[in-house]
Amino acid sequence: LRTQRHAESPAGDDQPGALRAVVTLTLETRQAQRMVKGRPGTADKPAIMGLIGFANRLRVIWHGARADDPYADWWLVKIHDALDVADQAVQASLDAVQTRLTGIEAISAMPGASVRPIRTPLRFSNPYAYRAAHLVAHYDRLVRGVLTAQHIGVVTRDDAVRVLAFGGRRLRCAFLSALGYRLMGITRADVSQGTARYSKAQASMGEVPADVVSSALRAPHAPDHPMPASRFAEHLHLQPPTANA
Repeated sequence: LRTQRHAESPAGDDQPGALRAVVTLTLETRQAQRMVKGRPGTADKPAIMGLIGFANRLRVIWHGARADDPYADWWLVKIHDALDVADQAVQASLDAVQTRLTGIEAISAMPGASVRPIRTPLRFSNPYAYRAAHLVAHYDRLVRGVLTAQHIGVVTRDDAVRVLAFGGRRLRCAFLSALGYRLMGITRADVSQGTARYSKAQASMGEVPADVVSSALRAPHAPDHPMPASRFAEHLHLQPPTANA
């Protein structure tokens, strides 16, 4: 009976299934929530890229890197560095605010918390989109700390505005690092052979550094192996403006 049941079972059903993680971004301030959505452009105001727009553009770059596009690898290096710079700036501001909050004798001040935090499920396709979500979460902590410090009088209103504006600019600069890449279907073979496709990519995106072409320089979280060209198209589907990029 046991042998018969095994024979009738589909092949591979004795192996663990695919892993599915549940990741949720919880934010407590309107300022941080705006960093998720960004702002569409109008006749009077330019568009502001948020986390969702960044993740959608990053998805194309990520698949380009899996298909052995050296320009995509180059963009991942720049994105990694931009996220690091933004995170360090936000963390430095947060440390300074926490020092103010804990430096009051006989008064214990905890950052304010929302009575109705916003929880957004995240289903991103690569680590750098999640790193950007971590950055938004750190900014949320900064906003909570700054507004609390202003409320209890250890930070002036002008200083609070300045700190939050600086942190917001750092986030937006990080998100803008995904701009400029164009998916042109080139590979490292095109670069070594100097094909017409590579010449077109050069005209559009500049000269890709030699250490990136040789794979000596890659982003720490870049995909491990190039995706075969035959499977590339089926994996590239741009996402609508939701958190499921």
